[in-house]
Amino acid sequence: MVNPAFLTNTGQDIPDDIQEIQTPEGELHLRFFITSGEEFALPANGIKEVMQLPPERITAIPNASRLLLGTINLRGQIIWVADLGQFLGTPLILNTQRQEIPIIVVEDQEILLGLAIEKLGDIDWLDLEKLKMPPSNVPDNMAPFVPGEWIMDNQEQVLLRLLDHIAILRSARWAA
Repeated sequence: MVNPAFLTNTGQDIPDDIQEIQTPEGELHLRFFITSGEEFALPANGIKEVMQLPPERITAIPNASRLLLGTINLRGQIIWVADLGQFLGTPLILNTQRQEIPIIVVEDQEILLGLAIEKLGDIDWLDLEKLKMPPSNVPDNMAPFVPGEWIMDNQEQVLLRLLDHIAILRSARWAA
C-alpha cells in the first residue's frame, strides 16, 4: 500500500543540501589519447564496447596491413584491432609491451573495428554547437576523419578533436 502522505508531498521536506539534477547539454562522447599525446573524442552512440586487454589476447595476423595489430575474439565474434595513432598518421607506434591495451570497439551497420589507443580519458557531454568546423591545423592524412574540434582551453590552445568513426570504418586505408 502507498503512503498517502507520499502522494501529497510538495517537496517541503527535501533537505537544502541536495543539489538539483541538471540536464546535460550536448551529446555524450568518450575522450581518449593516442601515442602522440593528442586527445580525441568519439560519439558514444558509435561505440559498441570499451575494454582493456592484455597484449597476448590480440592474435597477430601475418601479412596483414601495418595498421592492424591483429584480431580479438569478442564473445565469439572476430574483430580486427588497429593502432589508431598509426591509422591517423602519427609516427609513434603503440607500445604493446604493457599489462593492458585500451581498445574502443566502434560499430556501423554491423561492421566492427577495435581501435587500440594509448590511454582512455573521461566520458563527457560535449556541446556540438561549440564544435569548430572545419578544424584548424589538422594534418592532411588525419583531416578526412576529423570533422571538427573543441577548444578546451583558450589560453593554452588545448584542442579536443572529434573523430568520425564511420569515416574510419569505411576508409580505403584498410586496403593498403
